[in-house]
Amino acid sequence: MMIEHLKNNHEGHEGHEEQEFMAFVPSAASWLIVFVLLLAIGTAHAQEQVPVLAPGVHDQTLAPKGGPTIHYAISVPPSYRRGTPVPLVLALHFGGDPGGAGRAMLDILVRPALAALGAIIVAPDSLAGGWSSAPNETAVNALLAAVEKSYDIDQTKVIVTGYSMGGAGTWYWADKYPGRFSAAVPVSGRPTPSAAGWRVPVFAVHSRNDEVNPIGPTEDRIAELKKQGVNAQMVVLTGITHFETYKYVYGLQQSVPWIQQVWKKQ
Repeated sequence: MMIEHLKNNHEGHEGHEEQEFMAFVPSAASWLIVFVLLLAIGTAHAQEQVPVLAPGVHDQTLAPKGGPTIHYAISVPPSYRRGTPVPLVLALHFGGDPGGAGRAMLDILVRPALAALGAIIVAPDSLAGGWSSAPNETAVNALLAAVEKSYDIDQTKVIVTGYSMGGAGTWYWADKYPGRFSAAVPVSGRPTPSAAGWRVPVFAVHSRNDEVNPIGPTEDRIAELKKQGVNAQMVVLTGITHFETYKYVYGLQQSVPWIQQVWKKQ
């Protein structure tokens, strides 16, 4: 009887332990849910990446999850090596037909002018109107995040530049995302409505003969920012009309020493 009593107590105790143990062990269904969530997270992260390409200029697309396909051109400098962070330039193109405009912006203006920076340059094609539109804002943020994740980027040396509509976009992006950019270089672009709270060093390039975007608002804004203590500079060109984009290379080149100084002082 004593043996039977001990056996019954032991069996009861084992059953109690098993119940306590099972309370802490996830069911098969729980593990399946965790696995699916991890797989989804991994897939989402994979979709945020872009291919790491050889030096040169490449036409590419990015299809973010739940968003439209982004067409863009990317310039990888000859000196790029994995493990060595390099600067990043966001280049915003002019108005007109957006198809291939990012590549045109790279070839005509930004790459010849800013090659000395040794930067990766990414130039998206507009999805809808100006660079302040909601679709463009979503697309450009997704593209920048993907490039920054895939390539070795020096986060303290990310700048934005652009021409005409892209110049206005440069003012807009530097104003709205001051923590993302170390400098802004708008070319022939109309400034944002207000200079209040401006934080990003800016180097404007404009022609006195620009018949589309008159130089006056840019001159006024640079002077206003200087009064506020902002590092604001300007190069004034003459004899160049608005649609002679390639002639702005010289003006944009003059921003290179200034950008390097901004980076050095950080």
